[in-house]
Amino acid sequence: MNPLHRVQWTKTARSDLRQIVMYLISRSPNAAASLLSEIKSKVFQLDRLAERGRAVPELQAQGVFQFRELLVSHWRIIYKINGNDVRVLAVLDARRNLEDLLLERMLGGES
Repeated sequence: MNPLHRVQWTKTARSDLRQIVMYLISRSPNAAASLLSEIKSKVFQLDRLAERGRAVPELQAQGVFQFRELLVSHWRIIYKINGNDVRVLAVLDARRNLEDLLLERMLGGES
């Protein structure tokens, strides 16, 4: 049996998810509710299956292996395992370039 992990959402990841859901609600409340449910379900499973996500390919190519991701539709849920803790770091649009998104965040240029 896998040990239980404590799953925590960072402020940034919660904000990402809130923005995604608010955007979708204006277009399709049902789609927003469905996506929110699916993302929460996948993240909830990380308490037992923290290793299930793949290493983030763009970071792995740079020799950075500690970040993992789950894919839900065209959204990337990026997280990091640290002992018994799993920290959800971001929920990002997989259609966008990850390097560009991270650079925007580092420079404070998020919109």
